[in-house]
Amino acid sequence: MSGPVPSSADVVVIGGAAIGSSVAHHLASDPGFGGRVVVIEKDPTYARSASALSAASIRQQYSSAVNIRISLHGIAFLRRAGDLLAVGDERPVIDLHEGGYLYLATPGGAGVLADNHALQIAEGADILLMDPAALKTRFPWLETSGLACGAWGRTGEGWFDGWALMQAFRKKARSLGATYVAGEAVAIERAGNRVTAVRLADGSRIACGTVVNAAGFFGRQVAAMAGVDIPVVPKKRFVFSFHCRGDLADAPLLIDPSGAWFRPEGRPGPEGRLFIGSASPAPDMADPEMHPDDFEVDHRFFDEVVWPALAARVPAFEAIRPGRAWAGPYDMCELDHNAILGPAGEVENLILANGFSGHGLQQAPAVGRGLAERIVHGRYVSLDLSDLGFDRIAAGRPLLERNVI
Repeated sequence: MSGPVPSSADVVVIGGAAIGSSVAHHLASDPGFGGRVVVIEKDPTYARSASALSAASIRQQYSSAVNIRISLHGIAFLRRAGDLLAVGDERPVIDLHEGGYLYLATPGGAGVLADNHALQIAEGADILLMDPAALKTRFPWLETSGLACGAWGRTGEGWFDGWALMQAFRKKARSLGATYVAGEAVAIERAGNRVTAVRLADGSRIACGTVVNAAGFFGRQVAAMAGVDIPVVPKKRFVFSFHCRGDLADAPLLIDPSGAWFRPEGRPGPEGRLFIGSASPAPDMADPEMHPDDFEVDHRFFDEVVWPALAARVPAFEAIRPGRAWAGPYDMCELDHNAILGPAGEVENLILANGFSGHGLQQAPAVGRGLAERIVHGRYVSLDLSDLGFDRIAAGRPLLERNVI
């Protein structure tokens, strides 16, 4: 994976998972960029990266236009990933399955879902707003009592192989000349309001013109090396797998009003259909920060929170066989659960790509393209990402997202 540490680069990307490798790929493939890209990755196995541990899904069901537009580009990219990220005759396979998201709402949440749906339709997303009768017809295994409506992504939403996408970005970036270095960034040098170099734990130093902070749940520490504070903290999230023999035909990724969610995983086998699922912490539950070495799974969360909620919504889940489970990090933006993108205020050549709050994989194509444009051309060319800029952080002005899971 790793090459020798160069003494200089035009752009140094700290973090080589999906976001960092997408930035590297888009930089290296931009006809206007003729420089050198170096990607620093502290964990070359990627075993504990959020990209590897994600549930790997994509949706347009957001309440902010910029997030909808990011995901509309994302799904278009994923549909063509085999062509766009091919290296020679080798075409990556990311197993995109457009099964849709299904957001369910009680009467108290119906207005929000309807407002969100109107915006999504205006932006060109293919989302259906369905009453309980239509939900029961489309998903006969669903318990609809207590529901007022549901919003289902007929096309353009679903899940994919996140590991394959991350590796495809990385391989394509390397084929285009990006250099990957196995190492840990421990310091960023500044001269006035500009970063000038990155120093690694082994003592090596890379002089550079631009630094991209794509360090995932270490993003706050990396920004602090340059004297910039961002409200990003690592939060622990669990994913549980389980088998169910019930017939859940055409099951989407379902989000219950309780915050519990599930989706199919793979094809039916002798033990029944495999599903994965979890839940967002309830407002009255502790949501502690995640220690970098703490990947322990609390199985009580499944037994006491996730399973009861899912079984109440899908009666077939009353009889399941639990499987493996894992924990992974969300790099959570505490201000508004949205990414922080672009120049870091007065430190204009420190480019932030942090705080994705669980949306990093699906946003990687548009974010990588946008930040590459910002670096090469000095502005966003294809899609304006400035609503997610650092200015809102500095001003304490959240971009509120009403569809947070």
